[in-house]
Amino acid sequence: MKAVVIHASKDLRVEDAAAGEAGPNDVIVRVDAGGICGSDLHYYNHGGFGAIRLREPMILGHEIAGTVEAVGDTVTTVRPGDRVVVNPSLPCRSCRYCQLADYNHCLDMRFYGSAMRMPHIQGAFRQRLVADADQCHVFGDDVSANEAAFAEPLAVALHAVSRAGSLLGKHVLVTGSGPIGALVVLAARHHGALQIVATDIVDEPLQKVRGIGANTVINVAGDPERLTEFEADKGTFDVVFEASGNPQAVTSALRVIKPRGTLIQLGLGGEATLPLNMVTAKEIELKGSFRFHEEFAVAVDLISRRLVDVKPLLTDILPLSRAIEAFELASDRSKAMKVHLAMQED
Repeated sequence: MKAVVIHASKDLRVEDAAAGEAGPNDVIVRVDAGGICGSDLHYYNHGGFGAIRLREPMILGHEIAGTVEAVGDTVTTVRPGDRVVVNPSLPCRSCRYCQLADYNHCLDMRFYGSAMRMPHIQGAFRQRLVADADQCHVFGDDVSANEAAFAEPLAVALHAVSRAGSLLGKHVLVTGSGPIGALVVLAARHHGALQIVATDIVDEPLQKVRGIGANTVINVAGDPERLTEFEADKGTFDVVFEASGNPQAVTSALRVIKPRGTLIQLGLGGEATLPLNMVTAKEIELKGSFRFHEEFAVAVDLISRRLVDVKPLLTDILPLSRAIEAFELASDRSKAMKVHLAMQED
């Protein structure tokens, strides 16, 4: 089979790869659609992110959907012909955090397309994938594989929303309107947010989030003073979802949060200097949000029943043979929101 393999920064290759051996509780999935994620782009453009660096060739990808081709002897949850989304997380289920059901903090997590451990965990941008049956979730017949492949990033957004508590009737700010920020807008609207303001430094993604539920969008690069109107009376927003990873966005967010409001940090970034006096005086709650667990099944269900519409966020689908072009396109935020690879080629 063919797979998308990263060897180093800007060294992406479509190569032959072994399909792998299937055990009794495994499922062989023909991968139909694969979404390029921000972490994939970090490996492609920079060879890693933070302290996490590529040390050997690695298959990329973790946002995928496809069709079951075969199942192991003990598998009863799916059968050949089922269309499935594959959860890229495989926690050990035995460490101290798994025993507390905090699976996203597993000490021995195996997450597709991750260089956090050595040997690296190979990813899912391949034409055939052997997955544990528990990772496979059947999706609706009238939903495309491309729509279903949004389940993983939507799960990230749903987990962030769960960290915030009830959003019913709340005023919400989303900073960073890339794919995750856009999906947070969708999730926040679904959970009853009354007013959603979204920011970014590029106009094109802001137009996308306006179309899916943001009441107001602000280009903070072109109009940096626009957010100041929300600082009145100690702040406007009950909850801020910081999805950019930019330290300046964090500082700006703290100025516009109401007293006793909540800042959810889900964008990955570097070190930041916080105005601690403001955090203290306004009694602001700071919470991180990392990956997901039970939200994955919820995301599949929401997409399958069309309770959220992810289609407007899919901007391009390119064939596997044009993987480099797809990664370059996905790196240009003025041209693309979410780029998918069509993994099966005639």
